[in-house]
Amino acid sequence: MTAKILIVEDDAQISANIYDFLSAKGLQPDAAPNAAAALHLLANEHFDLMVLDLGLPGLGGVQLAQHVRQQLKLTLPILILTARDTIEDKQLGFDAGADDYLLKPFSLAELVMRINALLRRAHGRVTSADLRFGALYYTAQTAQFYWQGHALHLPPKTLTLLHILLQKPQTLFTREQLERALWGEVQDTSDALRYHLSQLRKVLTLADGHSPIQTIHGRGYMLVPHEAQSCKE
Repeated sequence: MTAKILIVEDDAQISANIYDFLSAKGLQPDAAPNAAAALHLLANEHFDLMVLDLGLPGLGGVQLAQHVRQQLKLTLPILILTARDTIEDKQLGFDAGADDYLLKPFSLAELVMRINALLRRAHGRVTSADLRFGALYYTAQTAQFYWQGHALHLPPKTLTLLHILLQKPQTLFTREQLERALWGEVQDTSDALRYHLSQLRKVLTLADGHSPIQTIHGRGYMLVPHEAQSCKE
């Protein structure tokens, strides 16, 4: 399985063309015609990148990007599509949290090239906002993770895994979603992912034996609060 792309575009023909082209290129697209539908999908599914039209009905693209960054605390790359070509418009988009900007009309081939470039750059990227969940804390200024007030010193890939989980606590991530986020593709076996999860569990354990890293057998992994029953591998 490959990267999952959310297309937020109110023009049905443009959305369908992008959807079909991304599918043909081996990507996994989903589509939303407005901000409300996009927010629903973002709340219930994991996406690797968002293609966002600025001229949406209701809540506009700039406001949606701001909400994704500031309220949802998501770090998925955002590629803006728009016919607005002024420097001021571009500045608004980038200030809202966009990572790239493509003017309409555009080449679908160029769109895919930009998507692939953003996905490569996003690997291992950290969020611009502090994150906290129970005894876990992440500070964006120093890109440092803390557990019970003590700094965590773990391999980069293990910390990237923790960062993914910490962005959406109490959200189920499948093995495939985590592997795509960590390595860009699903691995032949789950051994590598299980290794990094075990590294996290070694350090993220309270005196009573609780770990916030929970396995939902046959489904995936998630961060759970202290009150929840931990289900270890």
